[in-house]
Amino acid sequence: MLGWEFPPYFVGGVGTVCYELTRGLARKGVEVTYVMPHGPEQAQGDHVRLLVADREMSRLGVKSKRIKSTLLAYESQEEYLWRFNRLFGNTLMSKSSKKLYGDDLLQEVYRFADAVVALVSEEEFDVIHAHDWTTIPAALALGKVTGKPVVLHVHITEFDKSGGEHADPEVYKIEYEGFHAADIVIPVSNFVKRRLMNQYYVPENKIRVVHNSVEFDHKQLEMTRERLGDNDKLVLFLGRITLQKGPDYFMEAARKVCLMMPNVKFIMAGTGDMLPRMVERAADLGLGHKFIFTGFVSRDEGDRLYRMADLFVMPSVSEPFGIVPLEAMRQGTPVIVSKQSGVSEVIKHALKVDFWDTDDTASKIVASLTYSELHGELKYQGTMEVQSFTWDTPAEHCIKIYEEAMRARAW
Repeated sequence: MLGWEFPPYFVGGVGTVCYELTRGLARKGVEVTYVMPHGPEQAQGDHVRLLVADREMSRLGVKSKRIKSTLLAYESQEEYLWRFNRLFGNTLMSKSSKKLYGDDLLQEVYRFADAVVALVSEEEFDVIHAHDWTTIPAALALGKVTGKPVVLHVHITEFDKSGGEHADPEVYKIEYEGFHAADIVIPVSNFVKRRLMNQYYVPENKIRVVHNSVEFDHKQLEMTRERLGDNDKLVLFLGRITLQKGPDYFMEAARKVCLMMPNVKFIMAGTGDMLPRMVERAADLGLGHKFIFTGFVSRDEGDRLYRMADLFVMPSVSEPFGIVPLEAMRQGTPVIVSKQSGVSEVIKHALKVDFWDTDDTASKIVASLTYSELHGELKYQGTMEVQSFTWDTPAEHCIKIYEEAMRARAW
């Protein structure tokens, strides 16, 4: 299995999915060797064999020069440039530095491909399972050398990062070639499946949808729900503050809520290229005293925020899946999600809105906070629903896909 990160090292949403999926596979008796590009010297897995490519190559006596890069996994070019600017200043943001993003990232991706082939091409394994576009060149190269089937897991496409508007041509080319060369493609929702068919022209007969999941822990419901110290209701947004996640629609809905309910506060947790704009927008709307901007939060801090909140809202413009509503429900917090998300396909006890309809979003926020019976029903039924979720189910689907891919190669 090839991925760009693995908890507790460089933890992001896709890394968390990889961790939980491999745990589910391990419980089913599947032996997984997980390879990621970079990581600390002490990095090791508790249920998988974890290989850190640059570390293992060094042990083999292969010298490599690490490219100076601020790259994080699964971010768009706009997010990268925003963060690069924050780190190195406006003076470096010339046309050449924008071009450096593409070159820098692609060199990292292809260097990882070379390392993967060198490290594991002689090992015994049955299937190559790769996650998202940064691992596609490595997966295809390894598949070509070994003749093993390649399964590509699609958590997000380049189109989704821009809200469906456009795609970086270099990334699109890699995605397109990978999706068509792979034996089987696994999108995390029917939402992504439609994207694969409409924007990448992937034949439907090679697509197998596998929804994400979440593990439920009853101990979490026993933890005390914290408050801010006043009687105001709390509405939470948690995620990357980027175009894809719809923070501007959350802000507009909040403005309308405040016209109807004075005792509400809003938490916007996370970071991203739109964060400065959202802080300024809150001030322009006279909502500075109503908003709390936390910046980056860890998983534990996120769980604490879920327990503090009376309501969680995910107004994503283009969300391939969106696991955070499940995490909120796991903490006993009612949720509102956009219909433009994969998670809306699998949860029943949540309120659903079109991301652009801020009137509807505001009305549902007010109703959830005003009517105790509605709030209680969403909380109880949502908690009961998420208890039925387990990562064993996606793992079982993946095992069937592995077997299917192996049988097809055997023919």
